[in-house]
Amino acid sequence: MFLTTILLRKRIPGKQWIGKYRRPRQVTISMKQAMIRRLEIEAENEYWLSQPYLTQEQEYKHNAEERRAKWEAFKSLKQAKFPEHRYISDHLNHLNVSKKWTC
Repeated sequence: MFLTTILLRKRIPGKQWIGKYRRPRQVTISMKQAMIRRLEIEAENEYWLSQPYLTQEQEYKHNAEERRAKWEAFKSLKQAKFPEHRYISDHLNHLNVSKKWTC
């Protein structure tokens, strides 16, 4: 029994589907079709990306006003949630009961 396993040595060590020496999966027709479909989609995306709608001159700062308006809206929203300023004199005003040391 041990002699045949040593001589033939056709088994995968450890788990057969994971690891460095794993058993390769069979490539099926559906796997090939899915790969071809993904490659076609990628080729179409590359085609559309190679033809820009705007030139670089048209694209430069084309939405600066909109971005500035969004930023101002965001800033005002954050300032609305921000609490009012607090001063140390307001917190320590209760200690001013008697000021004997200041004439």
